[in-house]
Amino acid sequence: MTGFQLAEINVGRLIAPYGSPAVAEFVASLPAINALADAQPGFVWRLTGAGDDATDIQAFDDPLMAMNMSVWENLEALAAFVYRSGHRDFMRRRREWFEPPGDAYMALWWTPAGSRPTPAEGRARLEALRRDGPTPFAFSFRQPFPPPGAGAIAPILDACA
Repeated sequence: MTGFQLAEINVGRLIAPYGSPAVAEFVASLPAINALADAQPGFVWRLTGAGDDATDIQAFDDPLMAMNMSVWENLEALAAFVYRSGHRDFMRRRREWFEPPGDAYMALWWTPAGSRPTPAEGRARLEALRRDGPTPFAFSFRQPFPPPGAGAIAPILDACA
């Protein structure tokens, strides 16, 4: 135990506003996907707004920019949810509801255990990853960094392929 947990932000620009038929299936699927995350071993917390999701939280100037943030016990727990659960099939359909990303759409970082990152912090981490590439401040599954005080770790995508 390092005293740190893994935080993540993922974003995407919707092809149409919330409430539009073009994204209705995505919005309707959120409760099931969020329940899957909540039940996943290693899940700690996820950002929610007025409802049980983050759809009403606006961290970007663009109203079509959707955001999700969560905290996990470790990199392996998040990878298991993202790549080895029912979330994987949902994620594979991303292009049905989101514009193709032009840059990194997910950033990971270590946060002190028990802390909850803010949307502004998540945005700053994502912007840093886009600007500087992977660093201990913000990284990806493909090029992860260990928690402070821990030894090196291997890229997680190699293990998920």
